Amino acid sequence: VQLQASGGGSVQAGGSLRLSCAASGRTLSSYTIGWFRQAPGQERDFVAAISGSGATYIADSVKGRVTISRDDAKNTVLLQMNTLKPEDTAVYYCAARERDALRTSRNEYDNWGRGTLVTVSS
Repeated sequence: VQLQASGGGSVQAGGSLRLSCAASGRTLSSYTIGWFRQAPGQERDFVAAISGSGATYIADSVKGRVTISRDDAKNTVLLQMNTLKPEDTAVYYCAARERDALRTSRNEYDNWGRGTLVTVSS
């Protein structure tokens, strides 16, 4: 499966963004899809994931501000981010793993899309 993340941009603190992870080649419901982010000089950290069966898991660092969902008609996974903070500034990546189990380690994901930059100003 090929993935493409989009929807990033520049927003002020408190604003919202919705990121999309579009897939081609296979249906996303066959995969667990994870979102990760990487700030400059930092490691790539887990944000959220949705399994093929629809189970979700959100990182504690963004819980209450982020939701993840899947639009099967568009073969897209969405990451809705609200009440954004400057510390949310990062390149956001989506990734896929073929097993239907939620995982938070980037090493568990096989396919990665190109990232989309989110910049939150104070």
